[in-house]
Amino acid sequence: MVTGELKRQIDAVWNDFWSGGISNPLEVMEQLTYLLFIKALDEQQTLAENKANRTGEPIEDDIFPEGQEFRPEGRAAGRPYEDLRWSRLKNRPAAEMFEVVGNYVFPFLQARAGESSHAKHMRDARLTIPTPALLQKAVDGLDAVQMADRDTKGDVYEYMLSKIATAGQNGQFRTPRHIIELIVEMTAPQPDDVICDPASGTCGFLVGAGEHIRRQHPSALTSPDQSKHFHDGMFSGYDFDNTMLRIGSMNMQLHGVQNPNISYRDSLAEDHADDAEAYSLILANPPFAGSLDNEGTAKDLLQVARTKKTELLFVLLFLRLLKPGGRAAVIVPDGVLFGSTKAHKELRRILVDDQKLDGIVSLPAGVFKPYAGVSTAILLFTKTVSGGTDLVWFYDLQADGYSLDDKRDPLLDDAKLGALAAEPLTSDEHDRNNLPDALARWRERDGSEIERATTEQSFCVAKADIAASDYDLSINRYKEIVYDEADYPSPAEILDDLADLEREIASHLNDLRVTLE
Repeated sequence: MVTGELKRQIDAVWNDFWSGGISNPLEVMEQLTYLLFIKALDEQQTLAENKANRTGEPIEDDIFPEGQEFRPEGRAAGRPYEDLRWSRLKNRPAAEMFEVVGNYVFPFLQARAGESSHAKHMRDARLTIPTPALLQKAVDGLDAVQMADRDTKGDVYEYMLSKIATAGQNGQFRTPRHIIELIVEMTAPQPDDVICDPASGTCGFLVGAGEHIRRQHPSALTSPDQSKHFHDGMFSGYDFDNTMLRIGSMNMQLHGVQNPNISYRDSLAEDHADDAEAYSLILANPPFAGSLDNEGTAKDLLQVARTKKTELLFVLLFLRLLKPGGRAAVIVPDGVLFGSTKAHKELRRILVDDQKLDGIVSLPAGVFKPYAGVSTAILLFTKTVSGGTDLVWFYDLQADGYSLDDKRDPLLDDAKLGALAAEPLTSDEHDRNNLPDALARWRERDGSEIERATTEQSFCVAKADIAASDYDLSINRYKEIVYDEADYPSPAEILDDLADLEREIASHLNDLRVTLE
């Protein structure tokens, strides 16, 4: 949990960037990521040195070799590696710090690219902080933020990332964390899962899955085999924005995942034969740009459905990437559920007839405000290649704990927000946060939920009824709305009211005529 004091410190760093001339929050986040990576390298070296002192063994990964110099390509003079360490830099005068960071530290980051999964995203790192004074403020501000443990580091970075969401279109990169929490809990990642987000952005889904494993399966981090899988094989994320790759990789690093596969890839355009049926769980909120040029789209996807709609192509891609028995939870625009084109209908038929469509959660339109007001839904399915859909569970989520306007203010105390609310909610509080109820009812989808009527907030629909409705998956197709007659006047009362209104209008017209005469 980021406390008030931590928030104040981070806000101060952020405000220094704004007043120093960097107003793009994404650029601020990128520069802070570079500085945090420099700081992390120094912490890693200190741990290695302490271990070497205890064991008498040499340092395995000597990041800053003592007594040696780093000389960037094309530069006549070098600097001792020790000079590049955060612990040395932070104590230098502003002008000298600026010179060392710009001319040596950033070339050093580029030179280390490829030495680890996180370092590879630093190959084109560049300093855009314009003045020595601003760099010194940023270094001093970050150094004052106490990030001694993994939980605090992760929370601090998540708080920084939350500021991206205030930046108009930049917010598209970040799915609200309470929605991620709901999706992760509904899919319940297991220690042996191989998890992918093919449109990873800031890696929020992968971070959420990792935190779920730590919380629900702590032995996965103590068993040598499972720990190796957790750090080296469990997580893959792809994006075609290098800035987001750096930010996402740092998010994973600060949440304690040592070697995730966070890589550059245009998921819809590139051949994905190498990782077909490679994953057991896909979690994603891919960007839906509307349409693509067919010439640049993977041909195997177009063979299934001839379409330029990215929202359909992504779901087809997920089916290709999942191994049989693998499951997915993805956010899609509502059009996927009821679109009338041949491609829309074929995709829905595939999910219902050829795979196992597990559930659909209809989300309120304001969930992605302020940068998008589109109506969306969570699509949950299992790849079977042999059918298996019997009943499809629906949930009409109407409130997520926050106002559905551009401000997105919390409507409840922190302890009653999110899918894992720390305190039980009253009926009135449920009306402001449906997430805990949605999660609880999802877990009962094969039990008590089957008997619920279609007038309820959640219910199940038989496969045959969906097929008879031309595979329409819109919740409004099946949800019955019951009006309480006591809340509405009778037809006779309505006619009486209309008569009274007619007499009132006639009276006003007569008064107006008298006045004019």
